[in-house]
Amino acid sequence: MNIQIFGTKKSFDTKKAQRYFKERRIKFQFIDLKEKEMSKGELQSVVQAVGGLDEVIDPKAKDQDTVSLITYLAESQKFDKLLENQQVLREPIVRNGRKATVGYQPDVWKGWE
Repeated sequence: MNIQIFGTKKSFDTKKAQRYFKERRIKFQFIDLKEKEMSKGELQSVVQAVGGLDEVIDPKAKDQDTVSLITYLAESQKFDKLLENQQVLREPIVRNGRKATVGYQPDVWKGWE
């Protein structure tokens, strides 16, 4: 298993996800989205795995202006705008190869083990 957790250090759900994998002694790589953003390919693979752009956007993000802008953009423009403004992503984003989840979802992660 090659687990990657994308999130921020202050996110409560990101901390819970890290604790989940630590308790099960599963190695993971933590990527702080404030320091290093997701690449275009990483974001595309997550969007495909979870079933669309709307699944990865956090409706309760602090930057409400960007959330509403992305919501009302044409489908062709949404992805590029999301790539530029990754502060509106739902956290944590957990990847295991081609599989991915958004948010705290231990039930799905159990199936990965």
